[in-house]
Amino acid sequence: MTVLDTAPTAPATETPRTRAERFTLPLAADVIEALAAEQGVCARPVPRRRIDLDTGRVDIVPISCNHTREDVCPPCADRNRRTRVQQCRDGWHLDSEPDLSPDPPTAEQTAVMGYRARLVLAYAEAKRDDDETGMEDLREEVGEVDKILRALGVRGRLAPLDPVLRPPRRRSTRRREEVPDLPRLPVDKRTIGVVYAGKYRPSTFATWTLDSYGSVDGEGVPRDLDGYDYRRAARDAIHFPAVLDRLMQNLRRAVGMEVQYFGTVEPQRRFAPHFHAAIRGTIPRQLIKDVTAATYRQIWWPHHDEMTYPGEPGPVWDDHAKAFVDPETRKPLPTWEEATDPEVLTTPGHVVKLGRQVHVKGVLGGTPDADRHIGYLAKYLTKSVIVTVGLDENASDRMREHARRLHAEVARTPCSPRCALWLRYGVEPKGAGPKTVPGRCKGKAHRPEYLGMGGRRVLVSRKWSGKTLDDHRDERAQFVRQLLAEAGITDSREHKPARAIWERPAPGDTDIPPRSVLLMHAIAERQRWKAEYSAALLAAAERRPECSATTGEAA
Repeated sequence: MTVLDTAPTAPATETPRTRAERFTLPLAADVIEALAAEQGVCARPVPRRRIDLDTGRVDIVPISCNHTREDVCPPCADRNRRTRVQQCRDGWHLDSEPDLSPDPPTAEQTAVMGYRARLVLAYAEAKRDDDETGMEDLREEVGEVDKILRALGVRGRLAPLDPVLRPPRRRSTRRREEVPDLPRLPVDKRTIGVVYAGKYRPSTFATWTLDSYGSVDGEGVPRDLDGYDYRRAARDAIHFPAVLDRLMQNLRRAVGMEVQYFGTVEPQRRFAPHFHAAIRGTIPRQLIKDVTAATYRQIWWPHHDEMTYPGEPGPVWDDHAKAFVDPETRKPLPTWEEATDPEVLTTPGHVVKLGRQVHVKGVLGGTPDADRHIGYLAKYLTKSVIVTVGLDENASDRMREHARRLHAEVARTPCSPRCALWLRYGVEPKGAGPKTVPGRCKGKAHRPEYLGMGGRRVLVSRKWSGKTLDDHRDERAQFVRQLLAEAGITDSREHKPARAIWERPAPGDTDIPPRSVLLMHAIAERQRWKAEYSAALLAAAERRPECSATTGEAA
Protein backbone atom coordinates (compact mmCIF):
# COMPACT_ATOMS: atom_id res chain seq x y z
CA MET A 1 0.00 0.00 0.00
CA THR A 2 1.26 3.45 -0.92
CA VAL A 3 -0.09 6.47 0.91
CA LEU A 4 1.01 9.98 -0.10
CA ASP A 5 2.37 12.00 2.83
CA THR A 6 2.01 15.27 0.94
CA ALA A 7 -0.46 16.63 -1.54
CA PRO A 8 0.20 15.52 -5.14
CA THR A 9 1.35 18.10 -7.66
CA ALA A 10 -0.11 18.59 -11.11
CA PRO A 11 2.01 17.83 -14.21
CA ALA A 12 4.06 20.79 -15.43
CA THR A 13 2.40 20.72 -18.83
CA GLU A 14 -0.73 19.10 -20.10
CA THR A 15 -0.67 17.55 -23.55
CA PRO A 16 -3.66 18.60 -25.67
CA ARG A 17 -5.99 15.70 -26.35
CA THR A 18 -8.38 14.99 -29.14
CA ARG A 19 -12.06 14.27 -28.52
CA ALA A 20 -11.51 10.57 -29.21
CA GLU A 21 -8.61 10.44 -26.73
CA ARG A 22 -10.69 12.11 -24.04
CA PHE A 23 -13.29 9.34 -24.34
CA THR A 24 -10.59 6.81 -23.41
CA LEU A 25 -9.72 8.56 -20.15
CA PRO A 26 -10.92 6.78 -16.99
CA LEU A 27 -13.98 8.16 -15.27
CA ALA A 28 -13.67 9.52 -11.73
CA ALA A 29 -16.17 6.92 -10.48
CA ASP A 30 -14.08 4.11 -11.99
CA VAL A 31 -10.93 5.45 -10.30
CA ILE A 32 -12.72 5.53 -6.95
CA GLU A 33 -14.02 1.98 -7.36
CA ALA A 34 -10.59 0.69 -8.40
CA LEU A 35 -9.02 2.35 -5.37
CA ALA A 36 -11.72 0.88 -3.11
CA ALA A 37 -11.02 -2.63 -4.47
CA GLU A 38 -7.27 -2.10 -3.96
CA GLN A 39 -7.78 -1.00 -0.35
CA GLY A 40 -10.29 -3.77 0.41
CA VAL A 41 -13.20 -1.35 0.92
CA CYS A 42 -16.79 -2.42 0.35
CA ALA A 43 -17.87 -1.48 -3.16
CA ARG A 44 -21.50 -0.93 -2.11
CA PRO A 45 -21.43 0.89 1.24
CA VAL A 46 -24.79 1.18 2.97
CA PRO A 47 -25.37 4.53 4.74
CA ARG A 48 -26.59 4.44 8.32
CA ARG A 49 -27.36 7.38 10.60
CA ARG A 50 -25.67 7.18 14.02
CA ILE A 51 -27.00 9.42 16.79
CA ASP A 52 -24.91 9.97 19.90
CA LEU A 53 -27.33 9.90 22.85
CA ASP A 54 -24.94 11.84 25.09
CA THR A 55 -23.96 14.71 22.77
CA GLY A 56 -26.71 14.60 20.15
CA ARG A 57 -24.14 14.43 17.34
CA VAL A 58 -25.40 12.82 14.13
CA ASP A 59 -22.98 11.01 11.79
CA ILE A 60 -23.59 9.23 8.49
CA VAL A 61 -21.53 6.04 8.67
CA PRO A 62 -20.91 3.78 5.63
CA ILE A 63 -21.56 0.14 6.57
CA SER A 64 -20.21 -2.74 4.51
CA CYS A 65 -22.82 -4.60 2.47
CA ASN A 66 -21.30 -7.93 3.63
CA HIS A 67 -22.25 -9.67 0.37
CA THR A 68 -20.82 -13.13 -0.25
CA ARG A 69 -20.47 -13.02 -4.06
CA GLU A 70 -17.41 -11.48 -5.67
CA ASP A 71 -19.33 -10.38 -8.77
CA VAL A 72 -21.34 -8.10 -6.46
CA CYS A 73 -18.70 -6.90 -3.96
CA PRO A 74 -15.23 -8.51 -4.16
CA PRO A 75 -13.83 -7.08 -0.87
CA CYS A 76 -16.80 -8.19 1.24
CA ALA A 77 -16.90 -11.59 -0.47
CA ASP A 78 -13.20 -12.15 0.23
CA ARG A 79 -13.55 -11.18 3.90
CA ASN A 80 -16.49 -13.55 4.29
CA ARG A 81 -14.55 -16.34 2.61
CA ARG A 82 -11.54 -15.87 4.92
CA THR A 83 -13.84 -15.88 7.95
CA ARG A 84 -15.40 -19.14 6.77
CA VAL A 85 -11.94 -20.64 6.28
CA GLN A 86 -11.05 -19.71 9.85
CA GLN A 87 -14.32 -21.16 11.12
CA CYS A 88 -13.71 -24.42 9.27
CA ARG A 89 -10.12 -24.72 10.52
CA ASP A 90 -11.01 -23.95 14.14
CA GLY A 91 -13.66 -26.66 14.41
CA TRP A 92 -12.42 -29.51 12.25
CA HIS A 93 -9.90 -31.12 14.61
CA LEU A 94 -10.95 -29.89 18.05
CA ASP A 95 -9.42 -31.87 20.94
CA SER A 96 -11.84 -30.62 23.62
CA GLU A 97 -15.61 -30.33 23.74
CA PRO A 98 -16.94 -26.83 22.93
CA ASP A 99 -18.78 -25.28 25.86
CA LEU A 100 -22.16 -23.97 24.71
CA SER A 101 -23.94 -24.13 28.05
CA PRO A 102 -26.08 -21.01 28.59
CA ASP A 103 -25.19 -18.50 31.28
CA PRO A 104 -27.37 -18.49 34.40
CA PRO A 105 -30.13 -15.85 34.35
CA THR A 106 -29.26 -12.53 35.93
CA ALA A 107 -31.28 -10.88 38.67
CA GLU A 108 -32.42 -8.20 36.23
CA GLN A 109 -33.59 -10.80 33.69
CA THR A 110 -35.59 -12.74 36.28
CA ALA A 111 -37.12 -9.54 37.65
CA VAL A 112 -38.29 -8.40 34.20
CA MET A 113 -39.59 -11.90 33.42
CA GLY A 114 -41.54 -11.89 36.69
CA TYR A 115 -43.12 -8.58 35.71
CA ARG A 116 -44.04 -10.10 32.34
CA ALA A 117 -45.66 -13.06 34.13
CA ARG A 118 -47.89 -10.69 36.08
CA LEU A 119 -48.84 -8.92 32.86
CA VAL A 120 -49.76 -12.25 31.24
CA LEU A 121 -51.96 -13.10 34.22
CA ALA A 122 -53.63 -9.68 34.07
CA TYR A 123 -54.24 -10.17 30.33
CA ALA A 124 -55.93 -13.53 30.96
CA GLU A 125 -58.21 -11.90 33.53
CA ALA A 126 -59.05 -9.00 31.19
CA LYS A 127 -59.81 -11.49 28.41
CA ARG A 128 -62.12 -13.43 30.74
CA ASP A 129 -63.96 -10.18 31.58
CA ASP A 130 -64.13 -9.10 27.89
CA ASP A 131 -62.19 -5.94 28.70
CA GLU A 132 -60.99 -5.00 25.19
CA THR A 133 -59.41 -1.71 26.31
CA GLY A 134 -57.45 -3.37 29.09
CA MET A 135 -56.34 -6.15 26.73
CA GLU A 136 -55.03 -3.64 24.19
CA ASP A 137 -53.09 -1.73 26.87
CA LEU A 138 -51.59 -4.97 28.17
CA ARG A 139 -50.56 -6.05 24.66
CA GLU A 140 -48.60 -2.83 24.22
CA GLU A 141 -46.99 -3.19 27.66
CA VAL A 142 -46.00 -6.81 27.03
CA GLY A 143 -44.51 -5.78 23.67
CA GLU A 144 -42.30 -3.20 25.40
CA VAL A 145 -41.28 -5.71 28.07
CA ASP A 146 -40.34 -8.24 25.37
CA LYS A 147 -38.04 -5.66 23.78
CA ILE A 148 -36.35 -5.13 27.15
CA LEU A 149 -35.88 -8.88 27.61
CA ARG A 150 -34.27 -9.18 24.19
CA ALA A 151 -31.99 -6.24 24.97
CA LEU A 152 -30.99 -7.98 28.23
CA GLY A 153 -29.90 -11.03 26.25
CA VAL A 154 -32.86 -13.38 26.77
CA ARG A 155 -33.25 -15.69 23.78
CA GLY A 156 -35.84 -18.27 22.87
CA ARG A 157 -39.57 -18.11 22.31
CA LEU A 158 -41.60 -16.02 24.73
CA ALA A 159 -45.03 -17.35 25.68
CA PRO A 160 -47.70 -15.66 23.48
CA LEU A 161 -50.63 -13.86 25.04
CA ASP A 162 -53.10 -15.69 22.79
CA PRO A 163 -51.69 -19.18 22.19
CA VAL A 164 -53.19 -21.10 19.30
CA LEU A 165 -54.09 -24.59 20.43
CA ARG A 166 -53.67 -27.00 17.54
CA PRO A 167 -53.82 -30.77 17.73
CA PRO A 168 -50.45 -32.34 16.88
CA ARG A 169 -50.25 -33.79 13.40
CA ARG A 170 -49.08 -37.35 13.17
CA ARG A 171 -47.43 -38.85 10.13
CA SER A 172 -46.67 -42.48 9.58
CA THR A 173 -43.25 -43.46 10.97
CA ARG A 174 -43.09 -46.65 8.90
CA ARG A 175 -39.95 -46.74 6.77
CA ARG A 176 -40.30 -46.98 3.03
CA GLU A 177 -40.00 -50.49 1.66
CA GLU A 178 -37.46 -49.63 -1.05
CA VAL A 179 -34.77 -48.44 1.40
CA PRO A 180 -32.77 -50.57 3.85
CA ASP A 181 -33.05 -50.24 7.62
CA LEU A 182 -30.84 -47.78 9.45
CA PRO A 183 -28.20 -48.82 11.97
CA ARG A 184 -28.96 -47.10 15.25
CA LEU A 185 -27.11 -46.50 18.52
CA PRO A 186 -27.88 -44.35 21.57
CA VAL A 187 -26.52 -40.83 20.92
CA ASP A 188 -24.30 -39.37 23.63
CA LYS A 189 -23.09 -35.78 23.96
CA ARG A 190 -19.59 -36.44 22.58
CA THR A 191 -18.54 -34.39 19.53
CA ILE A 192 -14.75 -34.84 19.30
CA GLY A 193 -13.02 -37.67 17.48
CA VAL A 194 -11.17 -40.70 18.85
CA VAL A 195 -7.39 -40.59 19.44
CA TYR A 196 -5.35 -43.34 17.76
CA ALA A 197 -1.89 -44.47 18.85
CA GLY A 198 -2.03 -41.97 21.66
CA LYS A 199 -1.42 -38.92 19.44
CA TYR A 200 -3.47 -39.01 16.20
CA ARG A 201 -6.97 -37.59 16.06
CA PRO A 202 -7.98 -37.82 12.37
CA SER A 203 -11.18 -36.49 10.89
CA THR A 204 -13.23 -37.11 7.76
CA PHE A 205 -13.86 -35.39 4.44
CA ALA A 206 -16.90 -36.65 2.51
CA THR A 207 -18.85 -35.75 -0.63
CA TRP A 208 -22.49 -36.64 -1.36
CA THR A 209 -24.33 -36.29 -4.65
CA LEU A 210 -27.88 -36.72 -5.89
CA ASP A 211 -29.11 -39.61 -7.98
CA SER A 212 -28.95 -39.71 -11.78
CA TYR A 213 -31.70 -38.17 -13.91
CA GLY A 214 -30.33 -39.43 -17.20
CA SER A 215 -27.05 -40.09 -18.96
CA VAL A 216 -24.80 -37.02 -19.44
CA ASP A 217 -21.69 -36.38 -21.51
CA GLY A 218 -18.33 -35.05 -20.37
CA GLU A 219 -19.66 -31.49 -20.39
CA GLY A 220 -22.48 -32.43 -18.02
CA VAL A 221 -25.18 -32.05 -20.69
CA PRO A 222 -27.81 -34.84 -21.03
CA ARG A 223 -27.27 -37.02 -24.08
CA ASP A 224 -31.06 -37.14 -24.46
CA LEU A 225 -32.54 -33.78 -23.49
CA ASP A 226 -36.08 -35.01 -24.04
CA GLY A 227 -35.60 -38.09 -21.85
CA TYR A 228 -33.89 -36.26 -18.96
CA ASP A 229 -36.01 -36.17 -15.78
CA TYR A 230 -36.07 -32.39 -15.28
CA ARG A 231 -39.04 -32.50 -12.91
CA ARG A 232 -37.25 -34.72 -10.38
CA ALA A 233 -34.01 -32.78 -10.86
CA ALA A 234 -35.74 -29.48 -10.06
CA ARG A 235 -37.53 -30.85 -6.98
CA ASP A 236 -34.40 -32.56 -5.66
CA ALA A 237 -32.42 -29.32 -6.04
CA ILE A 238 -35.02 -27.36 -4.06
CA HIS A 239 -35.25 -29.99 -1.30
CA PHE A 240 -31.54 -30.85 -1.18
CA PRO A 241 -30.95 -29.07 2.19
CA ALA A 242 -33.84 -31.05 3.70
CA VAL A 243 -32.36 -34.43 2.79
CA LEU A 244 -28.93 -33.29 4.05
CA ASP A 245 -30.51 -32.46 7.40
CA ARG A 246 -32.03 -35.95 7.55
CA LEU A 247 -28.68 -37.46 6.52
CA MET A 248 -26.88 -35.88 9.45
CA GLN A 249 -29.64 -36.98 11.84
CA ASN A 250 -29.28 -40.56 10.63
CA LEU A 251 -25.49 -40.36 10.78
CA ARG A 252 -25.56 -39.24 14.40
CA ARG A 253 -27.86 -42.13 15.31
CA ALA A 254 -25.66 -44.64 13.48
CA VAL A 255 -22.38 -43.41 15.01
CA GLY A 256 -23.76 -42.81 18.50
CA MET A 257 -22.34 -39.28 18.89
CA GLU A 258 -23.26 -35.74 17.94
CA VAL A 259 -21.48 -35.65 14.58
CA GLN A 260 -20.32 -32.13 13.77
CA TYR A 261 -19.76 -30.90 10.23
CA PHE A 262 -18.83 -27.89 8.10
CA GLY A 263 -20.16 -28.30 4.58
CA THR A 264 -20.67 -26.40 1.36
CA VAL A 265 -23.34 -26.95 -1.29
CA GLU A 266 -22.03 -26.62 -4.85
CA PRO A 267 -23.43 -27.46 -8.28
CA GLN A 268 -21.98 -30.25 -10.41
CA ARG A 269 -21.39 -29.85 -14.12
CA ARG A 270 -24.80 -31.44 -14.76
CA PHE A 271 -26.29 -28.58 -12.60
CA ALA A 272 -27.32 -30.95 -9.77
CA PRO A 273 -26.16 -29.86 -6.27
CA HIS A 274 -23.66 -31.90 -4.27
CA PHE A 275 -22.35 -31.54 -0.73
CA HIS A 276 -18.74 -31.43 0.50
CA ALA A 277 -18.37 -31.78 4.27
CA ALA A 278 -15.53 -31.69 6.75
CA ILE A 279 -16.64 -33.99 9.60
CA ARG A 280 -14.97 -34.01 13.00
CA GLY A 281 -13.69 -37.44 13.97
CA THR A 282 -13.51 -40.66 11.97
CA ILE A 283 -16.46 -42.65 10.64
CA PRO A 284 -16.03 -45.97 8.80
CA ARG A 285 -16.52 -45.60 5.05
CA GLN A 286 -18.93 -48.49 4.84
CA LEU A 287 -21.06 -47.06 7.64
CA ILE A 288 -21.35 -43.73 5.79
CA LYS A 289 -22.36 -45.57 2.61
CA ASP A 290 -24.93 -47.65 4.49
CA VAL A 291 -26.46 -44.57 6.09
CA THR A 292 -26.53 -42.79 2.73
CA ALA A 293 -28.35 -45.69 1.08
CA ALA A 294 -30.93 -45.74 3.89
CA THR A 295 -31.56 -41.96 3.94
CA TYR A 296 -34.51 -40.27 2.29
CA ARG A 297 -36.76 -37.29 3.01
CA GLN A 298 -40.52 -37.27 2.42
CA ILE A 299 -41.89 -33.85 1.50
CA TRP A 300 -45.45 -33.67 2.80
CA TRP A 301 -46.65 -31.01 0.42
CA PRO A 302 -49.76 -31.14 -1.77
CA HIS A 303 -49.20 -32.94 -5.04
CA HIS A 304 -48.17 -30.47 -7.70
CA ASP A 305 -47.77 -32.39 -10.94
CA GLU A 306 -50.35 -30.45 -12.95
CA MET A 307 -51.41 -26.82 -12.52
CA THR A 308 -55.08 -26.15 -11.77
CA TYR A 309 -54.78 -22.59 -13.10
CA PRO A 310 -51.99 -22.61 -15.73
CA GLY A 311 -53.09 -19.33 -17.32
CA GLU A 312 -55.38 -16.39 -16.80
CA PRO A 313 -57.68 -15.85 -15.06
CA GLY A 314 -56.11 -17.33 -11.96
CA PRO A 315 -57.34 -17.28 -8.37
CA VAL A 316 -58.42 -13.85 -7.14
CA TRP A 317 -58.43 -12.32 -3.68
CA ASP A 318 -61.85 -11.86 -2.09
CA ASP A 319 -61.92 -9.08 0.52
CA HIS A 320 -65.14 -10.36 2.03
CA ALA A 321 -63.91 -13.95 2.46
CA LYS A 322 -60.35 -12.81 3.28
CA ALA A 323 -59.08 -15.58 1.04
CA PHE A 324 -58.26 -16.49 -2.55
CA VAL A 325 -61.24 -17.85 -4.47
CA ASP A 326 -61.87 -19.57 -7.78
CA PRO A 327 -62.47 -16.89 -10.45
CA GLU A 328 -65.64 -18.61 -11.70
CA THR A 329 -67.27 -20.39 -8.75
CA ARG A 330 -66.01 -17.85 -6.13
CA LYS A 331 -65.36 -20.82 -3.87
CA PRO A 332 -62.40 -20.29 -1.50
CA LEU A 333 -59.30 -22.33 -2.26
CA PRO A 334 -58.22 -24.85 0.38
CA THR A 335 -55.74 -23.36 2.81
CA TRP A 336 -52.31 -24.88 3.36
CA GLU A 337 -53.47 -26.50 6.60
CA GLU A 338 -56.49 -28.01 4.87
CA ALA A 339 -54.50 -29.26 1.87
CA THR A 340 -51.85 -30.91 4.06
CA ASP A 341 -54.21 -32.43 6.61
CA PRO A 342 -53.19 -36.08 7.21
CA GLU A 343 -56.72 -37.17 6.43
CA VAL A 344 -56.47 -35.54 2.99
CA LEU A 345 -52.78 -35.90 2.13
CA THR A 346 -52.07 -39.61 2.47
CA THR A 347 -48.89 -39.75 0.36
CA PRO A 348 -45.99 -37.29 0.21
CA GLY A 349 -45.77 -34.81 -2.63
CA HIS A 350 -42.15 -35.76 -3.28
CA VAL A 351 -39.45 -38.05 -1.94
CA VAL A 352 -35.81 -37.01 -2.30
CA LYS A 353 -32.93 -39.47 -1.98
CA LEU A 354 -29.17 -39.25 -2.22
CA GLY A 355 -27.06 -40.99 -4.85
CA ARG A 356 -25.15 -44.17 -4.05
CA GLN A 357 -21.76 -42.66 -4.92
CA VAL A 358 -20.11 -41.29 -1.76
CA HIS A 359 -16.48 -40.19 -1.56
CA VAL A 360 -14.92 -40.54 1.91
CA LYS A 361 -11.37 -39.73 3.00
CA GLY A 362 -9.55 -39.51 6.32
CA VAL A 363 -7.60 -36.31 7.02
CA LEU A 364 -5.11 -35.41 9.78
CA GLY A 365 -5.26 -31.93 11.27
CA GLY A 366 -2.37 -29.53 10.78
CA THR A 367 -1.19 -31.20 7.58
CA PRO A 368 -0.99 -29.75 4.05
CA ASP A 369 -3.72 -32.20 3.08
CA ALA A 370 -6.06 -30.62 5.66
CA ASP A 371 -5.29 -27.11 4.38
CA ARG A 372 -5.90 -28.26 0.81
CA HIS A 373 -9.34 -29.64 1.70
CA ILE A 374 -10.25 -26.48 3.62
CA GLY A 375 -9.30 -24.44 0.59
CA TYR A 376 -11.42 -26.72 -1.58
CA LEU A 377 -14.43 -26.17 0.69
CA ALA A 378 -14.04 -22.41 0.34
CA LYS A 379 -13.05 -22.43 -3.34
CA TYR A 380 -16.45 -21.57 -4.78
CA LEU A 381 -18.02 -19.71 -1.86
CA THR A 382 -17.66 -16.37 -3.64
CA LYS A 383 -18.81 -17.69 -7.02
CA SER A 384 -22.37 -17.67 -8.30
CA VAL A 385 -23.99 -20.94 -9.35
CA ILE A 386 -23.84 -20.22 -13.09
CA VAL A 387 -20.17 -19.19 -12.86
CA THR A 388 -19.32 -22.39 -10.97
CA VAL A 389 -20.85 -24.63 -13.65
CA GLY A 390 -19.22 -22.68 -16.47
CA LEU A 391 -22.42 -21.24 -17.93
CA ASP A 392 -20.79 -18.20 -19.52
CA GLU A 393 -20.40 -16.75 -22.99
CA ASN A 394 -18.28 -19.76 -24.01
CA ALA A 395 -20.96 -22.30 -23.06
CA SER A 396 -22.26 -24.53 -25.83
CA ASP A 397 -25.77 -24.28 -27.22
CA ARG A 398 -26.67 -27.67 -25.74
CA MET A 399 -25.54 -26.54 -22.26
CA ARG A 400 -27.63 -23.39 -22.59
CA GLU A 401 -30.64 -25.47 -23.64
CA HIS A 402 -30.04 -27.78 -20.67
CA ALA A 403 -30.02 -24.78 -18.32
CA ARG A 404 -33.14 -23.34 -19.97
CA ARG A 405 -35.10 -26.55 -19.53
CA LEU A 406 -34.03 -26.99 -15.93
CA HIS A 407 -34.95 -23.40 -15.09
CA ALA A 408 -38.32 -23.80 -16.79
CA GLU A 409 -39.09 -26.70 -14.47
CA VAL A 410 -37.74 -24.87 -11.40
CA ALA A 411 -39.89 -21.86 -12.29
CA ARG A 412 -43.05 -23.98 -11.95
CA THR A 413 -41.96 -25.86 -8.81
CA PRO A 414 -43.04 -24.38 -5.43
CA CYS A 415 -40.05 -23.60 -3.22
CA SER A 416 -41.72 -23.34 0.21
CA PRO A 417 -45.15 -23.45 1.92
CA ARG A 418 -45.33 -19.66 1.37
CA CYS A 419 -44.55 -19.79 -2.36
CA ALA A 420 -47.09 -17.94 -4.51
CA LEU A 421 -46.89 -20.74 -7.10
CA TRP A 422 -49.23 -22.80 -4.90
CA LEU A 423 -52.11 -20.62 -6.07
CA ARG A 424 -51.55 -21.99 -9.57
CA TYR A 425 -52.03 -25.48 -8.13
CA GLY A 426 -55.27 -24.55 -6.38
CA VAL A 427 -53.88 -24.17 -2.85
CA GLU A 428 -53.67 -20.99 -0.79
CA PRO A 429 -50.11 -20.80 0.61
CA LYS A 430 -49.21 -19.73 4.10
CA GLY A 431 -49.25 -15.98 4.67
CA ALA A 432 -51.16 -15.21 1.46
CA GLY A 433 -52.83 -11.82 1.29
CA PRO A 434 -54.26 -9.25 -1.14
CA LYS A 435 -50.76 -8.32 -2.34
CA THR A 436 -49.87 -11.90 -3.25
CA VAL A 437 -49.72 -12.41 -7.03
CA PRO A 438 -50.51 -15.97 -8.17
CA GLY A 439 -47.44 -17.62 -9.65
CA ARG A 440 -45.05 -14.79 -8.78
CA CYS A 441 -42.57 -15.83 -6.07
CA LYS A 442 -39.48 -13.80 -5.14
CA GLY A 443 -37.60 -16.82 -3.82
CA LYS A 444 -34.02 -17.12 -5.05
CA ALA A 445 -34.53 -20.73 -6.10
CA HIS A 446 -36.71 -19.60 -9.04
CA ARG A 447 -34.11 -17.22 -10.49
CA PRO A 448 -32.15 -18.40 -13.54
CA GLU A 449 -28.79 -17.79 -11.87
CA TYR A 450 -29.57 -20.18 -8.98
CA LEU A 451 -31.03 -23.18 -10.86
CA GLY A 452 -33.06 -24.26 -7.84
CA MET A 453 -30.28 -23.85 -5.27
CA GLY A 454 -31.70 -20.87 -3.42
CA GLY A 455 -30.75 -21.95 0.09
CA ARG A 456 -27.59 -21.34 2.08
CA ARG A 457 -24.34 -22.40 0.45
CA VAL A 458 -22.62 -23.09 3.80
CA LEU A 459 -24.11 -25.52 6.35
CA VAL A 460 -22.46 -25.65 9.79
CA SER A 461 -23.54 -27.69 12.81
CA ARG A 462 -24.16 -25.87 16.09
CA LYS A 463 -21.24 -27.32 18.03
CA TRP A 464 -18.68 -27.04 15.27
CA SER A 465 -16.34 -24.45 16.76
CA GLY A 466 -18.47 -23.15 19.63
CA LYS A 467 -18.41 -19.72 17.96
CA THR A 468 -20.54 -17.75 15.56
CA LEU A 469 -19.20 -15.85 12.56
CA ASP A 470 -19.41 -12.65 14.60
CA ASP A 471 -17.30 -14.33 17.31
CA HIS A 472 -14.61 -15.15 14.74
CA ARG A 473 -14.66 -11.58 13.45
CA ASP A 474 -14.43 -10.23 17.00
CA GLU A 475 -11.41 -12.45 17.67
CA ARG A 476 -9.57 -10.96 14.71
CA ALA A 477 -10.52 -7.44 15.80
CA GLN A 478 -9.36 -8.19 19.35
CA PHE A 479 -6.01 -9.37 18.00
CA VAL A 480 -5.57 -6.09 16.13
CA ARG A 481 -6.56 -4.03 19.18
CA GLN A 482 -4.11 -5.93 21.37
CA LEU A 483 -1.30 -5.44 18.86
CA LEU A 484 -2.02 -1.70 18.65
CA ALA A 485 -2.16 -1.38 22.42
CA GLU A 486 1.23 -3.09 22.83
CA ALA A 487 2.71 -0.60 20.36
CA GLY A 488 1.14 2.34 22.18
CA ILE A 489 -1.08 3.26 19.22
CA THR A 490 -4.62 4.43 19.79
CA ASP A 491 -7.00 2.55 17.55
CA SER A 492 -8.93 5.10 15.53
CA ARG A 493 -11.74 2.59 15.17
CA GLU A 494 -12.42 2.77 18.90
CA HIS A 495 -13.65 6.38 18.80
CA LYS A 496 -17.32 5.48 19.00
CA PRO A 497 -20.10 6.90 21.16
CA ALA A 498 -20.69 5.06 24.40
CA ARG A 499 -24.44 5.25 23.85
CA ALA A 500 -25.85 5.55 20.35
CA ILE A 501 -28.80 4.53 18.24
CA TRP A 502 -28.70 3.63 14.56
CA GLU A 503 -31.27 4.59 11.96
CA ARG A 504 -31.93 3.48 8.41
CA PRO A 505 -32.23 6.63 6.26
CA ALA A 506 -35.33 7.12 4.17
CA PRO A 507 -34.90 7.27 0.36
CA GLY A 508 -35.58 11.00 0.22
CA ASP A 509 -33.33 12.12 3.08
CA THR A 510 -31.12 15.04 2.00
CA ASP A 511 -28.35 14.53 4.56
CA ILE A 512 -27.11 11.31 2.91
CA PRO A 513 -24.00 11.97 0.79
CA PRO A 514 -23.66 10.35 -2.64
CA ARG A 515 -22.07 6.94 -3.02
CA SER A 516 -18.77 8.38 -4.25
CA VAL A 517 -18.42 10.42 -1.06
CA LEU A 518 -19.19 7.38 1.11
CA LEU A 519 -16.53 5.44 -0.77
CA MET A 520 -13.96 8.20 -0.29
CA HIS A 521 -14.66 8.30 3.46
CA ALA A 522 -14.35 4.53 3.71
CA ILE A 523 -11.10 4.56 1.70
CA ALA A 524 -9.57 7.24 3.93
CA GLU A 525 -10.55 5.28 7.06
CA ARG A 526 -9.11 2.08 5.61
CA GLN A 527 -5.80 3.76 4.74
CA ARG A 528 -5.51 5.12 8.27
CA TRP A 529 -6.28 1.72 9.81
CA LYS A 530 -3.68 0.00 7.61
CA ALA A 531 -1.07 2.61 8.50
CA GLU A 532 -1.75 2.06 12.21
CA TYR A 533 -1.57 -1.70 11.83
CA SER A 534 1.66 -1.56 9.80
CA ALA A 535 3.26 0.62 12.48
CA ALA A 536 2.12 -1.84 15.16
CA LEU A 537 3.63 -4.75 13.21
CA LEU A 538 6.96 -2.96 12.94
CA ALA A 539 6.94 -2.22 16.67
CA ALA A 540 6.09 -5.85 17.44
CA ALA A 541 8.91 -7.06 15.17
CA GLU A 542 11.39 -4.89 17.08
CA ARG A 543 10.18 -6.31 20.40
CA ARG A 544 9.85 -9.91 19.14
CA PRO A 545 11.95 -10.69 16.08
CA GLU A 546 10.03 -13.97 15.64
CA CYS A 547 6.83 -12.01 14.97
CA SER A 548 5.94 -12.65 11.32
CA ALA A 549 4.39 -10.15 8.99
CA THR A 550 2.06 -12.88 7.81
CA THR A 551 -0.25 -11.90 10.64
CA GLY A 552 -1.21 -8.94 8.48
CA GLU A 553 -4.16 -10.95 7.24
CA ALA A 554 -5.87 -10.24 10.55
CA ALA A 555 -6.22 -6.57 9.70
